[in-house]
Amino acid sequence: MAATWLNWPVLRQLTGPDRLARGPAARSRRTDEMRARTSDADEVTRSVCPYCAVGCGQRTYTSGGHVTQIEGDPDSPISRGRLCPKGSASRELVTSPLRETRVRYRRPHGTEWEDLDLDTALDMIADRVLATRERTWEDADADGRPLRRTMGIASLGGATLDNEENYLMKKLYTALGAIQVENQARI
Repeated sequence: MAATWLNWPVLRQLTGPDRLARGPAARSRRTDEMRARTSDADEVTRSVCPYCAVGCGQRTYTSGGHVTQIEGDPDSPISRGRLCPKGSASRELVTSPLRETRVRYRRPHGTEWEDLDLDTALDMIADRVLATRERTWEDADADGRPLRRTMGIASLGGATLDNEENYLMKKLYTALGAIQVENQARI
């Protein structure tokens, strides 16, 4: 019991050279044994936070192909290593056991979900986009003025996309002839 009291932090502070308890007096064996969550990472990848349009920089630490930690990137000129609470919790977005990792599809008027392979789902989406474009295409107005547009396709982008993704989406929708392209950040 006496050995425990001799190693008590307050006693170390009062009897040792660290009177303000900002160094060895405040440390415990448990503190000395702790390691950073990032120290075991095999790889560090720079990324951008997926939550809003600010574009805060992130460092994603992986070990064995699995994400182990996500932290702010101090080299980012936007966030300088800081993340908001949602950005700080973005590891759970990737590693949550509740995250859906399969394509789920419910047929029209269906009551059950079914799994589809990704190629089948992408083909279904492409077929529907092309059919909608064909069905709603307006080549010219009543007076013969060229329109070359479709009013059957619209996009409402979210703030979780970065500038590059929004740029590519705008190019895609413009190429399809869609003119109703908006983003939630402007609404």
